[in-house]
Amino acid sequence: MIARYTRPEMGNIFTDDNRYAIWLEIELLACEAQAELGAVPKESVKTIRERAKFDVERINQIEAEVKHDIIAFLTSVGESVGPDSRFIHLGMTSSDVVDTALSVQMKQAGEILLKDLIALRDVLARRAKEFKMTVMIGRSHGIHAEPTTFGLKLALWYEETKRNITRMQSAIDTISVGQISGAVGTFAHLSPEVEEYVCGKLGLKPAPVSTQVIQRDRHAEYLTTVAVIGSSLDKFATEIRHLQRTEVLEAEEYFSEKQKGSSAMPHKRNPITCEQISGLARLLRGNAQAALENVALWHERDISHSSVERVIVPDSCITLDHMLTKFTNIIDKLLVYPENMKQNLEITHGLLYSQPVLLALAKKGMKREDAYRLVQKHAMDVWKSKKNFKEILKAEPEISAILSDADLDEAFDPKKSLSNVDYIFKRVGLE
Repeated sequence: MIARYTRPEMGNIFTDDNRYAIWLEIELLACEAQAELGAVPKESVKTIRERAKFDVERINQIEAEVKHDIIAFLTSVGESVGPDSRFIHLGMTSSDVVDTALSVQMKQAGEILLKDLIALRDVLARRAKEFKMTVMIGRSHGIHAEPTTFGLKLALWYEETKRNITRMQSAIDTISVGQISGAVGTFAHLSPEVEEYVCGKLGLKPAPVSTQVIQRDRHAEYLTTVAVIGSSLDKFATEIRHLQRTEVLEAEEYFSEKQKGSSAMPHKRNPITCEQISGLARLLRGNAQAALENVALWHERDISHSSVERVIVPDSCITLDHMLTKFTNIIDKLLVYPENMKQNLEITHGLLYSQPVLLALAKKGMKREDAYRLVQKHAMDVWKSKKNFKEILKAEPEISAILSDADLDEAFDPKKSLSNVDYIFKRVGLE
């Protein structure tokens, strides 16, 4: 029944119109449930269902006087219904409506975020396969390490996005609860069957136990999940920002024909969207911290959480929706430069193959400590001299006595380093 209130756009979920529409549906469903139990005349419920409506301007006008949003809402609705409005909100408390409606909104938003994540996953899968064997340098501490592929980098993001999909599904499930349990959660003035009926119609589960509010660990789980997803996007975006640096330039954001990079420097092509994503991720993490602070409330409730949630819930959902859409577009149009990757592989003059040489010496009988010392000595020389690492090793008597030129050629073959790429792709489901 609530499906008619669902909008495809994230921002519309958190409008006054949508929120009040959900509030009204909750009140109407509660009346229906009360009628089934004989607590409210069925004819009155029919009248309420036919006549009930709200006016946002009128609600705002009343709230300015009474300083209570639910009372203002009920007054506005009551004006449209007439005498039968006395049956609306029977035995209920404000949070029965507000918290249940917020769960509906967060569920609606979560389902959009889930679609966003699936779209990102699919784009990552396509581009990971495209660059599966595009060789590039792997870096640790920002320093050249050993060969990898750009496809593996994207496969790693693909797998992390799959985990984020699972996290979002769990968060949606956690928040998809409602309550119609009265002032302190004891059902003192209405039957638990009312709660079961309302929640069932809204696609929610009744909270097994509540106070005057749905417990805020649920909201904290949801918003920390949003923050984790944002942090993943921050991680991905930071990698692209590094790869776009002029001295690296292995990948970069798509730069449209009429786009401008700088008001002062006409040559600039900046990773502005990735930078925006990194900045917005900080906002999500801050909001998650606020959600964690909301978990501890006084006794059966206070309202210290309420003012915070009016900001952090819509802001976090809208922000992540924006970030996911933007980053999916980045990956879809990402400019990749395999030739630059190849050139960057060679700038250390073969040092990236130091470990294969070390292992080859050890396999041929040299003690690992001696092999490490010997290879490192020549590697440090290459850092200074810029000479060819393989040629220096071939000229080293201690090494040539153990490794043939063919052995060294094999150690310097990038294909050997990447022999398990197919296995990794298969393991993450990118066959």
